[in-house]
Amino acid sequence: MRIGTVPGLRIILPVVAGCCLAATGPTPAPMQELEIRNHQFEPPELHLKAGEPASIHVRNLDPTVEEFGSSALNVEKVIPGNSEAVVHLRRVPAGRYPFMGEFHPDTAQGVVVGQ
Repeated sequence: MRIGTVPGLRIILPVVAGCCLAATGPTPAPMQELEIRNHQFEPPELHLKAGEPASIHVRNLDPTVEEFGSSALNVEKVIPGNSEAVVHLRRVPAGRYPFMGEFHPDTAQGVVVGQ
């Protein structure tokens, strides 16, 4: 018997194959935690695996807006006061990449280390 002769099987096989592929798909990027408190980043240094994508969960505990910005990593994300956001990094090359808060650049500073 050919697959094409069984009613409905042509529809079921792609769905089953898709489920199997979804279960074995790529794993999500590791999530790092970062807090903004008193216009400072905590921790001030994040260590990420070089050459791989990563995500940073930023919680702004201050009542004022702040930005996670890094020209070296080509990323900017505004985080309103008392809220949170996720910053996605495509790939972090080996090295040190400074980031800062645009609204409080004197105190809100840190570095991403790709290693």
